[in-house]
Amino acid sequence: MFAEVIIDVSIEKLDRPFTYRIPDRLSGIVCVGSRVRIPFGSGNTEKKGYVTAIRETSGFDDGKIKDITGMVEGSVSAEDRSFETASFIKDTYGGTLSQALKVVIPAGSKVKPAVIKTLVRKADTEQLKSVLAECIRKKQPARERLIRALIDNDRIPGEWISGKLGVSSQTVVSVIKQGLAVLETGTEYRKPSISEIGASGNVTLNDEQRKIVDAIGPKIEGGAHEVCLIHGVTGSGKTEVYLQLAEKTVSLGKQVIFLIPEIALTYQTLARFYAKFGDRVSVLNSNMSAGERFDQCERARHKDIDIIIGPRSALFTPFPEIGLIIMDEEHEASYKSEQTPKYHAREVAKEIAKRSGAVFVMGSATPSVETYLDASENRISLFELNERATGATLPETEIVDLRAELSSGNRSMFSRKLKARMDEAIKKGEQVMLFLNRRGFSGQISCRECGKNIMCPHCDVPMSLHTGNRLICHYCGETAEKPAVCPSCGSKYLAAIKAGTEQVEERVAKLYPGVATLRMDKDTTSRKGSYEMILSAFSSGEAQILIGTQMIVKGHDFPNVTVVGILAADLSLGVPDYRAAERTFQLIAQACGRAGRGEKKGYAVIQTYQPDNYAITSAAAQDYKAFFDEEIAFRLSAGYPPAVHMMAVQFFGTDEKLTASLAAQVCGVIKSERSLRVLGPAPAGIARIKDYYRYVLYVKDPDTDNLGKAREIIEDHLRETEMKGCFVQYDLDPVNMI
Repeated sequence: MFAEVIIDVSIEKLDRPFTYRIPDRLSGIVCVGSRVRIPFGSGNTEKKGYVTAIRETSGFDDGKIKDITGMVEGSVSAEDRSFETASFIKDTYGGTLSQALKVVIPAGSKVKPAVIKTLVRKADTEQLKSVLAECIRKKQPARERLIRALIDNDRIPGEWISGKLGVSSQTVVSVIKQGLAVLETGTEYRKPSISEIGASGNVTLNDEQRKIVDAIGPKIEGGAHEVCLIHGVTGSGKTEVYLQLAEKTVSLGKQVIFLIPEIALTYQTLARFYAKFGDRVSVLNSNMSAGERFDQCERARHKDIDIIIGPRSALFTPFPEIGLIIMDEEHEASYKSEQTPKYHAREVAKEIAKRSGAVFVMGSATPSVETYLDASENRISLFELNERATGATLPETEIVDLRAELSSGNRSMFSRKLKARMDEAIKKGEQVMLFLNRRGFSGQISCRECGKNIMCPHCDVPMSLHTGNRLICHYCGETAEKPAVCPSCGSKYLAAIKAGTEQVEERVAKLYPGVATLRMDKDTTSRKGSYEMILSAFSSGEAQILIGTQMIVKGHDFPNVTVVGILAADLSLGVPDYRAAERTFQLIAQACGRAGRGEKKGYAVIQTYQPDNYAITSAAAQDYKAFFDEEIAFRLSAGYPPAVHMMAVQFFGTDEKLTASLAAQVCGVIKSERSLRVLGPAPAGIARIKDYYRYVLYVKDPDTDNLGKAREIIEDHLRETEMKGCFVQYDLDPVNMI
């Protein structure tokens, strides 16, 4: 028998199967999806690869075919569905099949099982009491604690012995040798810690919610593939609808994948689902250890769990029978991978749901323009929730013109209106959220004489000033001390453009001394469990003010938050990206939606220098339709997605001239082979990162198949081209144009 093997390397020229003989000792062991060790090349260098097919004949001279060396120890076998999904990702988004396979196998290699030890009582109570008296007489406190524990408990968990009891292994061994107890050893699945989960309350669905459940439920029951969008205002109870649909799916013996855009949202979502489904729910994300991730995949594969919750990688959980995929906050850019292959979880979820006969439900208060266009043109089913589930009203929203504030003498980062709302909320014991779409103590350091910024030596971006006069590049991680004088002109007048979360925190501390404050950004959430700690503390009322970046405005539900302040609403409008207005609208609308979700009235204050921009005015009014009508007209006239599809071809190289030359060469090849619209090439928005020069060209066409053919033309050309240290990536319908 022979195996077709894809080599586990990210090299385009090797992205094809190679034929190997299956030796007799591995017959029946090697199967499709197995990871194997194989000799490769003239030097027979050992490589790892994936078996993509098993054949009885090779089509080659048997003498030229090499044997598979062995299996990769403890590897996870890729299932048929994983291969189908990997092939779809590779064909749609580019990259190699090996890279796509690494994406769809979220757990990676097998991890040793978690060992659990239990000390089991063997002696009777009278014998133990006799030994206890001896321990007291001989003054053996550790042994005494262990014997007392054995008198009270038939079984003692291993972690109790060293932790709670503080007993050494030598003491345990002596008790075992005396015949008083035996040590049992076993294995168990690692389970992510779930704390402070309350009981599930019985929620009665309102008419709008019930109508959606009644419409989608039968689709799940009948195994009919369907794609749906639930467009509901903030606080409209989309999660309750998800819970009801998940319950229907689980009752049918099928499994549910629940996608969230960021790990920060796991805490409250998991709490709601765990309260209803208990241990049948788990999570999967990059903050978990390799062992935890592997065990969740094993639990899913063996139906030990019914529901998995997590960011985009959770989409590839190896459930045997998926009945429902839910994508909450569908509009979020984090569903698009920034690593090759640059897949979008939304499109891959549609493909997985189609192949599985599952229902795919997307939900958002601010859907992406692409998805809402599909819904408005009846390509997918649209359901709407127009009222808040609790009966609460949407927050009262106020737009503050910062130009007027400045001209009237207010140079503070807080407008008079926002300050007044914060004062009132804090006085009443209510909570406040302050949203700033930036992180760090401050932004750029610039010279007041020559006007130049302190730039990263490896990237064409300014460095940011953090506490301790430390400069950091947020692209490559380069750090440096703040210079005493300007590197360009020698001036000592260096100043920071301060607009970071740390500085907001400092200003709040001065305005409200003694008021507990929390900050949530990438710097404060880098440690495992930090998301849950901050959100749990704010939810329980340990702090009255929460300051943060985008992660605080997405999907969180804090009933005592009555005031939301948006400190730099128009900051994202200045980004050179056709999606800038859409992102700004979504951020503002989502941020405003955090206020007034309980019984108390909510207020949102939007501070901006562009009070008349349609993204800001429609977000303040919570009027998605008004925004969509303006935005889709712009996209159609300018020829941007979803009016057409667009593929970014990105070139990277350490030599700027060679990189630019390769980009120009590829552009010429596309234009000569296909009648497609090509823009560029030109330097990328950030022309250099980590000492790599970056060039980009964009290919536009209404049909993704034509873009796929253009990619194949490029790949064929590059196979015959000396790359000279350059490499190329593809990004279909990019969400980041920088």
